[in-house]
Amino acid sequence: MIDKKVLNAEEAVKDISDGSTIMLGGFGLCGIPENCIDALVNKRVNGLTCISNNAGVDDFGIGLLLQNKQVKKMISSYVGENAEFERQLLEGELEVDLIPQGTLAERCRAAGAGIPAFYTPTGVGTEVEVGKEIRVFNKKKYLMETAFNAQFAIVKAWKGDTAGNLIYKGTARNFNPMMAAAGKITIAEVEELVEVGELNPNFIHTPGIYVQRIFQGKNYQKRIEQKTISK
Repeated sequence: MIDKKVLNAEEAVKDISDGSTIMLGGFGLCGIPENCIDALVNKRVNGLTCISNNAGVDDFGIGLLLQNKQVKKMISSYVGENAEFERQLLEGELEVDLIPQGTLAERCRAAGAGIPAFYTPTGVGTEVEVGKEIRVFNKKKYLMETAFNAQFAIVKAWKGDTAGNLIYKGTARNFNPMMAAAGKITIAEVEELVEVGELNPNFIHTPGIYVQRIFQGKNYQKRIEQKTISK
């Protein structure tokens, strides 16, 4: 059994260089790879293309990379919580691809499944269809969407073992599993790292075959984007 454990986030991202394309797991601020994002911020790697459901908030998550002007292009579904993202977009400092959320998820899943492209009705008749191949199936129009091609996928799980098997918790199970399968090199940070055999195989969400590096993270903040409480 291959031991895929690395010491920390800094070691895990050491070969991510300027101009890399990276998938970053999570949904909102839930299940984001906090340690690896901090390591990339400190590494000062630039010109990144980031594929993520959202762009974090101004002072946390991917927002930290945006704040430092380390992101060249953002491929996302929802970006409404980040004022710096908005400023960079309007000033022409940031390339942005806004993608319907289901299409974003399927482009991730297709990459992990080895499917180069697929057809979807989502976006037909809107700006989303511009420049895309359109086919008709059963008298209905569909757009051709291509799978993502990311050098790295960085995900966050609740538990993992040294062989890279992962278990997610709650909402973190949204984009993390499909991104874990899609990256050429997948880096996983976990809250608890155990030895092989300690995880119940019936509950593993991402098999270790998809993961190349794993480490136990620390100091997770687990922030909430919009805290709403009843009066």
